[in-house]
Amino acid sequence: MFRAGAEAEEGSTIVEFGLASTILFAFLFGIFQTSFALYSYAYIADAAREATRYAIVRGSACTGFTECGSTPHGAQQADVLNYVQHLGYPGIDMSSSRLGVTATWPTTGAACTPIASPCNNPGNLVKVVVTYQYPLAIPFVPKANLNMSSTSEMVISQ
Repeated sequence: MFRAGAEAEEGSTIVEFGLASTILFAFLFGIFQTSFALYSYAYIADAAREATRYAIVRGSACTGFTECGSTPHGAQQADVLNYVQHLGYPGIDMSSSRLGVTATWPTTGAACTPIASPCNNPGNLVKVVVTYQYPLAIPFVPKANLNMSSTSEMVISQ
């Protein structure tokens, strides 16, 4: 009833399945990690835009209400950082160990009168750079951090 030599191939199906499923699952988890990285980058880009919008309406001419920042002359670096850390994007580690926020007001010179540091007068620029270290973990690939960065620059409106 049995073919000759069939006993020698008895466990080969299990070995083939083991090898094929290992490659398949590694590829599948790689796709998941890449998708999560793209998801994270989309939120980091959005955080940069939102932080810039926060800063452009809280310039040196913004006075008289609490949303103008921690000082009487508009939002500062610490205010922008605090705003981004409290955006609360799902699945994004907003701690300072993974997330970095740098707000700069690149205009200098006569355009900085009356407020010179930071130069957040209406009509000047504010630039926000948000960086994020995404923990990349793909099977059979050494764990690493994927450094992401997004920059946004707008004109201060008030």
